[in-house]
Amino acid sequence: MAPDTAPHPDDPRKPDSPTDIKAPNWKFVLKNAVREFSDDQLPDAAAALTYFTVLSIFPALIALVSILGLFGQSGDTLRTLIQDLRDQGALPSGAMDTIMPVIDNLLDAPAPGLGLFLGLAIALWTASNYVKAFSRAMNRIYEVGEGRGPIKFNLSMYALTAGMLTLLALAIVGVAVSGPLAQSLGNMIGLGDIALTVFNIARWPVIAAIVVVLVALLYWATPNVRQPKPHWFSPGAIFAIVVAGIASLAFGFYVSNFGSYDETYGALAGVIIFLFWINIINMVLLFGAEVDAELERGRQLQGGIAAEEEIQLPLRDEKGVIKKKEKQAEAIEEAREVRLTAGESSDPDSDADDAGSDSGTDSDSDSSSDPETGSENAGRGGRGASAASPEEVADSKKVQQEQEAEEAKPVNHYPDL
Repeated sequence: MAPDTAPHPDDPRKPDSPTDIKAPNWKFVLKNAVREFSDDQLPDAAAALTYFTVLSIFPALIALVSILGLFGQSGDTLRTLIQDLRDQGALPSGAMDTIMPVIDNLLDAPAPGLGLFLGLAIALWTASNYVKAFSRAMNRIYEVGEGRGPIKFNLSMYALTAGMLTLLALAIVGVAVSGPLAQSLGNMIGLGDIALTVFNIARWPVIAAIVVVLVALLYWATPNVRQPKPHWFSPGAIFAIVVAGIASLAFGFYVSNFGSYDETYGALAGVIIFLFWINIINMVLLFGAEVDAELERGRQLQGGIAAEEEIQLPLRDEKGVIKKKEKQAEAIEEAREVRLTAGESSDPDSDADDAGSDSGTDSDSDSSSDPETGSENAGRGGRGASAASPEEVADSKKVQQEQEAEEAKPVNHYPDL
């Protein structure tokens, strides 16, 4: 929908809370999310995101360790959290056995500190490749083009990556510091071991909530659409994290008890397991984004907004979309001209100049060689020299009709990429 006719993202006609959405609408949302997940070719997008995950994960770890160093924490804090996640089954052991030596080398590297911000900036820039790829997948979900220019797009994705890693680092520091603090407080009131046990149980819902916030931020900030006011716990993000946790446990159980990756892939088994697991997580994240998008469609439909064909949200930036549309129209016009001229020329001005010069030369030649004919043509006002043949008239009418038909077509400002 054109930005000047799309309703405001927070249109009051839409239900404000998920609890206000009626049961038949929820059924439509879930059914349409499954259908759109396939129609938008999101399994292929998840495979692409898996590649960008491998490309970005280690620079992201470098940046995360650097940020932790600024808060007085070392790589051991992150190593402890990874080991705890592995013990809980959230990370598949087969994959971690292969990549942990690389992670250990990264975590043991000295933190950049305040004097080496350049290295941190480069690591963040490389890590932002995943966020950029996720943005392109989100545009596919909302069926819009990328309207932000290269500079604006890259800077916004870079800032989003830095913000998400900083938030994650703060969360890790909070969990690391609160553990000894909980034990100290427990010792003061005589409940040292009990307080530590309670903390070890309670920290996992806190970590899960932080991850949900990060995913919700990713869903909200990456697509080229102006979304409603951010909800820290979007239904799609909650769904994605819950399903990702269940899928990780199920995949780890399958690999440990039924998988034969060692026999099939040999020394590469750990790498293949890691890639499979990353692909599963990315598919779940994209399906959660699809749920959020279809939930927005359901809200609009329940509010009486015509969103049957397209989700009605204005673009963040439409300049790039309009420019691409203009270039596409120019390419179509050039292709049509090649067809009508049988490929002789793609420059109408050049053809007109050549035709004019040839006509002038022939007229001069005829006038000089045959004075009587020349005077006869002059007496007719030159109509004989300029009269068009029936074939030319037919071609001219055909071109005019095609141009009128093209102008009559509705303009789609959001081409499906």
